[in-house]
Amino acid sequence: MPALPNLNIVPFISVENMMDLVLNVGVENFLTELSAYIEADFRRWEAFDKVPRIASHSQEGVIELMPTSDGTLYGFKYVNGHPKNTRTGRQTVTAFGVLSDVDSGYPLLISEMTILTALRTAATSAVAAKYLAPEGADCMAIIGNGAQSEFQAIAFKALVGIKKLRLYDIDPHATERCAKNLSGMGFEIIRCQSSQEAVEGAHVITTATADKQNATILTDNMVGPGVHINAVGGDCPGKTELHKDILLRSDIFVEYPPQTRVEGEIQQMPADYPVTELWQVISGLTTGRTGNTQVTLFDSVGFATEDFSALRYIRDKLAGTGLYENLDLLADPDEPRDLFGMLLRREVSRKATMRNSIPNG
Repeated sequence: MPALPNLNIVPFISVENMMDLVLNVGVENFLTELSAYIEADFRRWEAFDKVPRIASHSQEGVIELMPTSDGTLYGFKYVNGHPKNTRTGRQTVTAFGVLSDVDSGYPLLISEMTILTALRTAATSAVAAKYLAPEGADCMAIIGNGAQSEFQAIAFKALVGIKKLRLYDIDPHATERCAKNLSGMGFEIIRCQSSQEAVEGAHVITTATADKQNATILTDNMVGPGVHINAVGGDCPGKTELHKDILLRSDIFVEYPPQTRVEGEIQQMPADYPVTELWQVISGLTTGRTGNTQVTLFDSVGFATEDFSALRYIRDKLAGTGLYENLDLLADPDEPRDLFGMLLRREVSRKATMRNSIPNG
């Protein structure tokens, strides 16, 4: 892992730094490289500490902490989800993350994760689709054309080979914005007037709506044989996007069952309803897609290991770029046990500075 500056100074990646890093790497290349980190960490799934994210729910939204460790590095993400925020010009989801050294407990990196979460969610979706989408899939419907949509499209183009997009959102301005943002990126784009129209001819269906409620974005009659469903929007208790009948005829793949059963589409099902963990497919312990008529469903809610992968990738890309700020975050007394003495020495230094700043007279 590339070395970064003084361990008592913590690199911080701002939103501006993150955007510059992504643009320097290239969005599609960034998603491809990030996907490789996520896939590699799924392959060593059993090395990680795992716990469902710690959520604080309110009527307005949710604030969550997502921690994990592989025994060498520790990472966590702070993230919120407040759909009403768009009415006041704010983001529905914002986040920041920390990567730390387990041996010393010292943080190694602090990063914005609003943009990075969108990237890692899209990368994880595409990794799952590598194993679950039908062979030769080149057409994807995206229902919900908000902040996730462009990232999902580019990730699926890079990893799966998607070339055609069928877009639908209840807000036509969102669809128009998404289509405009993706123009010139090698897609054939069709703007649709309904969810039903959007899924026609699609090999992959991505649902990525924002409202925190039980909704029916897809009904059973809309899902034909052989389709792969990438259900991204259901990510908290009381929020779903798919009719229960779709789940009953799908093979369902999840990240971490104890979390998905509370937050994902399968919260509609009995607690012991059979699902397959994605890491088992990626590791070759079980099979993903088994036939041309099989309906596969990735019930994605996002898990801490994916954020860990993203932070690990960012740290490896950071050295030598200068795309970070140094934060004076960690106390560094001359004697580790003399923290109060450090405060006293600061007082002496401040008084000396003040004396020197008084003009002679």
